[in-house]
Amino acid sequence: MKWIGAMLFLLATTQIGFDIAKRLSDRPQQIRQLKNALQILEAEIVYGQTPIHEVFYQLSKQIPAPLSRFFSELHDRLSVSQTTLYDIWNPTLKEFWKQSAMKKAERDIMDQFGKTLGQHDFTQQQKHIQLALTHLERELANAEEEKYRYGRMAKSLGVLTGLFVILLLI
Repeated sequence: MKWIGAMLFLLATTQIGFDIAKRLSDRPQQIRQLKNALQILEAEIVYGQTPIHEVFYQLSKQIPAPLSRFFSELHDRLSVSQTTLYDIWNPTLKEFWKQSAMKKAERDIMDQFGKTLGQHDFTQQQKHIQLALTHLERELANAEEEKYRYGRMAKSLGVLTGLFVILLLI
């Protein structure tokens, strides 16, 4: 019975390590998807001059989850609300961030971007999108570095922590 408990404990700590490693791996992927979404947003706003709620709908269909849910929620809320875009952007961003693997730095970039979205003419809007893309590129480099630095370590620590505790208790 003691061995079954030890094996279950080892499986649990190993799973925790793999979950942490997956989160580290998902972050760069989601930042890339976010950059892609901003590039599509730029093309639709500047060149296609598409209304913002339609752009959000198109993005929700083109970008994979969980980012697609963010743009889908923006589209839905914007369609029924008469408030400003930022009044919808900020709470939606906060809700989405709980589901994403991204960190506070990316959230701050997107929050700042949301404050400028729809507030300027096409050329100024394009500059704000480029600024957000530049900041996201920097965060992508940091995320890649963290993934390679800590990804394998998290997996190993999950297994080793489980083994260490089991050896202490046996």
